[in-house]
Amino acid sequence: MAEALPRPALTWSSAPVMRLWRIVACAGFAFLVAHLAFGLGGPGLDAFTERWVYDGLELLAAAGCLLRAATTRDERAAWLVLGLGILSFTLGDICFDFVYGGNPPGVSICDVFYLAFYPACYAALALLVRSRVSSFDRSVWLDGVIAALAVSALSASVVLQVVLNHTHGKRLTMFVNLAYPVADLVLLAIVILVFALTGRRPGRAWATAGLAFGVITLADSLFLYLNATGGYSEGSLLDALWPAAMLLLAVAAWQPVEREHSVELEGRFLAATPLLCGLVALAVLIAARFHPHNLIADALAVAAILVVFLRTGVSFLDNARLLEKTRALSLTDPLTGLGNRRSLMTALERSCRAPDGVTTVFAIFDLNGFKSYNDTFGHPSGDALLVRFAARLSEVVGRNGQAFRMGGDEFCVLVPTGGEALKQIVGLGIQALSEDGDGFHVGAEYGAVALPDDAADPTTALRLADERLYAHKHRLYKAEEPSHEILLRALTEREPGMREHLLDVSQLSLALGEELGLSGHTLEQLRLAAELHDIGKVAIPDAVLKKPGALTDQEWRFVRQHTLIGQRILAGAPGMREVAGIVRATHERWDGSGYGDGLSQTSIPLAARIIAVCDAYAAMTSDRPYRRSVSSEAAVAELRRCAGSQFDPDVVEAFCRLREGSPTSVGAVG
Repeated sequence: MAEALPRPALTWSSAPVMRLWRIVACAGFAFLVAHLAFGLGGPGLDAFTERWVYDGLELLAAAGCLLRAATTRDERAAWLVLGLGILSFTLGDICFDFVYGGNPPGVSICDVFYLAFYPACYAALALLVRSRVSSFDRSVWLDGVIAALAVSALSASVVLQVVLNHTHGKRLTMFVNLAYPVADLVLLAIVILVFALTGRRPGRAWATAGLAFGVITLADSLFLYLNATGGYSEGSLLDALWPAAMLLLAVAAWQPVEREHSVELEGRFLAATPLLCGLVALAVLIAARFHPHNLIADALAVAAILVVFLRTGVSFLDNARLLEKTRALSLTDPLTGLGNRRSLMTALERSCRAPDGVTTVFAIFDLNGFKSYNDTFGHPSGDALLVRFAARLSEVVGRNGQAFRMGGDEFCVLVPTGGEALKQIVGLGIQALSEDGDGFHVGAEYGAVALPDDAADPTTALRLADERLYAHKHRLYKAEEPSHEILLRALTEREPGMREHLLDVSQLSLALGEELGLSGHTLEQLRLAAELHDIGKVAIPDAVLKKPGALTDQEWRFVRQHTLIGQRILAGAPGMREVAGIVRATHERWDGSGYGDGLSQTSIPLAARIIAVCDAYAAMTSDRPYRRSVSSEAAVAELRRCAGSQFDPDVVEAFCRLREGSPTSVGAVG
């Protein structure tokens, strides 16, 4: 048997029942208005029109809402509640006309049915707002309270005052008579709130329902006012307003749900509601100075203003929280919860400005094998791995340190500690960022600097750490690395005796660097620069490089380019830029007369000043094509003679102490 197709829901425009409903409703309401306004049909139709047609239109409105709830799922609860509310109001009119013959006692069952209509309207409006407004917060609720209080204060000062002035009799009668204007005030306040939230595009359903509730409030207010002042007469055009409002509610129920026009409160400026309503409440209080009215209106106005102040405080707190949340999000990596690049730069700025004696280790870690892991197990697994790494790294740095994710597979740590703990921190970081499993291995390489010793600003710190990271990745900081050996081999092929000279300079430089207090990465840079300080000579022709006699001025100018050439060669290798800068400055002179940039005194890197002294000593104590070697004593004497002009006096003094066998540490030279 073929599967039954789902039955399409009835719609306002297509369902035959609804087309018939519209015809009957329009015809019936037109007849009611024509009779009330122009006496159509004569006095003989008064009873028929004011009872059967009037009550029939209200029953028709209730049926329209209930049919909407029965045939479609969208917002079913709201229209069901509203339909029951209209039915209750209709039962009140039926009792009024057919049970009491149009003359009920002061308080009757009719009032129960009439007043039950209002809670149903409140509930229906709340359900509609809940389904069509994106979200609620306490500010929105406070706006509703302000609107309700302000409008209630205004109405209480006008309509309620008239009712109070003309209401007499039993307490129950007075209570019921006052319940109607109060219920209307609350209904009007909710309608005002809905329109304030929806702005200029409430949608057809809300616009029609709002018009209907406005008509009900107007009808009740006019009736109460005229009835209190003796101006109401049954059978006037005013009586058409109640069935008109009920029919409008049924029409609103059958408007299409405009999902694309659902109200989005995010980013909306909602201050207009408390501002305007606060001004209304203030106007009520000002008017009371000239035309005294009931205390209820004054109390409502004062309450509205107080809630406006409360709303202002709540808005301030909400904005402060939102600002803090936005700031936290702007400084946090969304995946791992660690600080992001912006947060890192702020922390680096603080570390670079740390007082003397406070050292912070800054290390960048780059994952090895993570791309392969991602390709093998998928991006969700890769994200989960990054989250695990982030948690471990946070544990490693502890409460005093900070962990960051730069993006992708790069992590960073900032740990305040002594320089001697750098290797320990790096080791723990690598351990935290490593994981082995079935068919995969993810590890990490690093680049580390000590702040503020190695860098005076965040940009420099980040650049140095990045260079050292790539140096570790390409293993150019290791003497046995083939790339390093290739450079030395290329130089010694040109000049076979050069290798021994470079090793001598390197050993002397390392010893002198230690004498001057250098250690760790700085000492390693010194060693590499000492071994490669003449790498630029590969570009000098043999005729000049091996010339037995004195060089001409033109040849000297050519030779003096070798430091710049060496710097360009080394700067092309990842992680060798610092070494390249040292090599460029190895032939600068203390008095500024050297080459290639004419630097002087402490503007020359310390490593370059050390290499200059060691290179001169090694050159003087070895044979050259154009001269014989001199003794160690003569070389030391020559260094002393040139101290203060060619060489740094403090470096020369440290070298002399070292050669004399007095390795007393003098600390680092600036």
